[in-house]
Amino acid sequence: MGMINKIWNAFMLKRKKVNTNKNLRISGRIYIHGRKGGIFIGENVTIHSSENVNPTSGMNHTHLRTEGTGKIVIGNHVGISHANITAFDSVVIEDNVLIGSGVKIWDTDFHSVDYLDRMQEPDTHVQSASVIIKEGAFIGACAIILKGVIVGKHSVIGAGSVVTKNVPDNEVWAGNPAKFIKSLNNN
Repeated sequence: MGMINKIWNAFMLKRKKVNTNKNLRISGRIYIHGRKGGIFIGENVTIHSSENVNPTSGMNHTHLRTEGTGKIVIGNHVGISHANITAFDSVVIEDNVLIGSGVKIWDTDFHSVDYLDRMQEPDTHVQSASVIIKEGAFIGACAIILKGVIVGKHSVIGAGSVVTKNVPDNEVWAGNPAKFIKSLNNN
């Protein structure tokens, strides 16, 4: 399966015109959806996308999706495990970020909250706002980061949390909705 997955990943990256740098490591099969050329991956990035690597997620693969003019930018030395990242606007993951198993990062509501708008083809008035995960942050397993959120430098998001508002630098947040737990003594 290893060689088949390498061929699959090379095909997906090339077909979707993903801009990659050196030392990209992907275990399993990555799935890339949406427009071509909207995904940028830095150096020394590891992406786990196989239940054989981390069976805790409940998700078997990593999915990266851009729509319209959306873009996903993944910095250097980032680790991602079985995540679902969707950008209608932009999702920026800075350097040295860890994204736990089963995390979802969405910069969009996907659908209008208004019934009449939602029933239109296409769905109109869908809200989107950029997401930024700052340098050195850690997003715990199965957390959900919603549109417009900035997760601060070196901050930690607890497993299973739903983040609906900005998290300052050097703080731990957890819960649904995520709330401040404590400050960290990061330098």
